[in-house]
Amino acid sequence: MTSRIPRDSRLRLVRPRPLAAAPTAINQRRPRRPAPRPPEGTPAPAELARMARSHLAAAARVARWADAALGPGRNAATADGKATLSDASAEHAARALGLTPAQVRADWDTARLAGLVEVHGDTARPGWRLRAWDRDDSAVLRGWVALCDAWSLAHPEPEEYEPAAVAEVVTAMPQVLSFLQLSAGPVPVPQLLDLLQQRVTELRTERCEVDYAPQADDASAACGDRTGTGGGLQRPRPALAEPAAADAPLEPLLDWALRALASVGALTYGDGQATLTPLGSWAVWVKLEQICVAAQSPAGNIEQGAEDMLRGCARLRPNAARAEYRAWLAARPVGSAVTELIDAARGEDALLRGLAFEALRVVGAPAEPEVRTVLDEPALRPYALLWLAEHEGADPEDAHEVLTREEATWLWVDTAAAVADHGEAPLLVRHLESAVQPTVPTLLSEVRAVGHPRTVQVLVALAAAHPDPALAKAVRRAAFQVHTGG
Repeated sequence: MTSRIPRDSRLRLVRPRPLAAAPTAINQRRPRRPAPRPPEGTPAPAELARMARSHLAAAARVARWADAALGPGRNAATADGKATLSDASAEHAARALGLTPAQVRADWDTARLAGLVEVHGDTARPGWRLRAWDRDDSAVLRGWVALCDAWSLAHPEPEEYEPAAVAEVVTAMPQVLSFLQLSAGPVPVPQLLDLLQQRVTELRTERCEVDYAPQADDASAACGDRTGTGGGLQRPRPALAEPAAADAPLEPLLDWALRALASVGALTYGDGQATLTPLGSWAVWVKLEQICVAAQSPAGNIEQGAEDMLRGCARLRPNAARAEYRAWLAARPVGSAVTELIDAARGEDALLRGLAFEALRVVGAPAEPEVRTVLDEPALRPYALLWLAEHEGADPEDAHEVLTREEATWLWVDTAAAVADHGEAPLLVRHLESAVQPTVPTLLSEVRAVGHPRTVQVLVALAAAHPDPALAKAVRRAAFQVHTGG
């Protein structure tokens, strides 16, 4: 008896399937959270983007100059590799743009904070937001929000201010901005100062910072007596507020903060009062919405580590999984979140590897440096190359073209391992169609050569799942040869 399917039958080529298709409960439906609406009176996104473009026009101009003049093989952008524009570059830009070197440096710093320029060592290159500047309103708005978040860097504090006092004011300002948004109009500076003083007092109380005096019992009472008695074991000494920070007047610090926020376009400040601009009001709303998203984690994985969160997302539909990624990311610093995701991708579970890079797609540009660092790791290289290709504008349907034949084969085996561990037999059989090799013998030969650690298990699972006896036999033979080293 002969098989209806010859051993060297041609495989039908299809686009690679998303790794998230592997879970069995793919048809599970969850209610969608309705899209939130900004406060009444907020301009349309296109109008907000026009305002942001206007405010960042000078920074975009310097960024375009840097794109043309400071690219690879041209003059160095920085003198110290820390994003500080070198004197030669500042002079060059000043002559080209008709500005002073001081103006160039200020616009350069703004462009860097807004993500219009990315500095790598001694070279600069345009950020992805600059590439999308004229066509993508969301990229423009996200760039302005990044600048607004960095207001204390965009307008550094005077040197005479105590660093600890400055840190307290920076930490307290989100509450001041929220009050400005709720007021929906001008607010007198004395009222803002009262609110700032209350918030700073709360911060010091949360840290149990009390003025230390010889009355040790009073100080320890403020933090609680850990022994439950007045004597015996030594009580821990409370953390003390720095005297200079505690004594620093808040009026000049509030003035600095309001001027800094005005410099980035978040508010107007003058005549003893402050008012949020439409952009500033919208940015505050965006931040509050992010907090709400984090608090309403769709599947309840927000408190989990990256690996457990990804496992919790494994059975969600793609849109629901992305919502969960966004909630998880909103609840933690971007840098540590990216590190956690990369570490999860290094594990043995191939499904988590694919899902980790799906979550990194939600992170976007801030994840790029970390993703580039794993290009030398064979297990992560194909995923990183696809991520970078899509990040740089390639169509997701065509991004796989950046992979070599060996890298594509490695990815095929890795995806098959995820399907074998978490999917169903028919899905593994269908995965056979996504191989880049035109015939089964060619596929088996290249799979054996690529050296993936899960090759034997994948081939055994494929042989057990495939309905064609002849093809299954060929796959089993290949699995045996890999196992025995033949």
